[in-house]
Amino acid sequence: MFKITPSGTLTTLHEFCPTGIGCSDGAGPTGLLQATDGNFYGTTSDGGKACLPLKINHCGVVFKITPTGTYSVLYTFCQARPLQCLDGGEPFAGLSQSTDGYLYGTTTVGGLGSGGTVFSLSQNGTLAVLHSFALEEGYFPEGILVQGTDGGFYGTTRFGGSSSAGSVFSITTQGVFESSSFDVTNGVDAFAGLIQATDGNFYGTTSLGGDGIKCGNSEGCGTIFRFTPPDQITTIYSFCLRANCPDGRSPNSALVQGTDGNLYGTTSEGGSNNLGTAFVLKLDLPPFVKTLPSGGSVGTLVRILGTNLTEADSVTFNGTPASFTVISHSEITTSVPTGATTGRVQVTTPSGTLLSNLPFVVK
Repeated sequence: MFKITPSGTLTTLHEFCPTGIGCSDGAGPTGLLQATDGNFYGTTSDGGKACLPLKINHCGVVFKITPTGTYSVLYTFCQARPLQCLDGGEPFAGLSQSTDGYLYGTTTVGGLGSGGTVFSLSQNGTLAVLHSFALEEGYFPEGILVQGTDGGFYGTTRFGGSSSAGSVFSITTQGVFESSSFDVTNGVDAFAGLIQATDGNFYGTTSLGGDGIKCGNSEGCGTIFRFTPPDQITTIYSFCLRANCPDGRSPNSALVQGTDGNLYGTTSEGGSNNLGTAFVLKLDLPPFVKTLPSGGSVGTLVRILGTNLTEADSVTFNGTPASFTVISHSEITTSVPTGATTGRVQVTTPSGTLLSNLPFVVK
């Protein structure tokens, strides 16, 4: 694990598995999340001391590391009935932090149905299994969970479901679970996770499935899909225009929504060199602004990112005015004003009013 300055100075903060074959600190890190306490949290898909007595390799851990490099293991998987790993194992996705302060994530194996779990974890290491996947619900969740504006979490599974093509699922912080299966025509193997766009719908990619005729492959070449809760999966785009797939094929990464409202992504294959493509999908979604960080106390310095911000004339935090400085056409700096409450940040410009894509959480 490392940090690097914008000028290129790299510092190694932690080397995994320094204890040798046992890898009690974990092995195979799968992503980092900076939580509201300023520390970084993540998962490893392998290692962990609970595996050592049984010589099981694929348990995994949840870890914490401070910005200065102090590392600690918060939880090691496969502790609940180790031969079955009822608490889960092999977390291939990173973590998400809820507005309730807890960390949420998934494991790809283990649980009552052996298809993985959804879990919550306090920042002191107390884990609760919220759901164990069953075959008919989909299994092997691999993408990072995203918390929707309704407070629930949304994700995808790679396999299982009614067509064995995977599923989209939702789960509340109390564990109320629902799933909707892909039917092959709208996608197969969704392992990149979801985003919630400014229209309230969720968007994602699948590496297979879609229009097989357009693709020239019965398995399909992948899709971009829209999920409208509670259960509607709609194909937005099927990849591969035949003849070397100039638009790309097999999108394996999550989409991002630019502050211009458009969706951006990549494919792993196709294009003029058959090495993949970068694409933009325009759906006439409204532009927005994004805050960095997404929460803080009064006085916290906040960067607001967007487009066409040069002539901004007001910034408010859930209706409370804040002083600000325009840095460029795409950046404003401000501070959380006294009296601010949790809610959307609003930037007023001559061309219209821009809302933050997520509520800003005032501590």
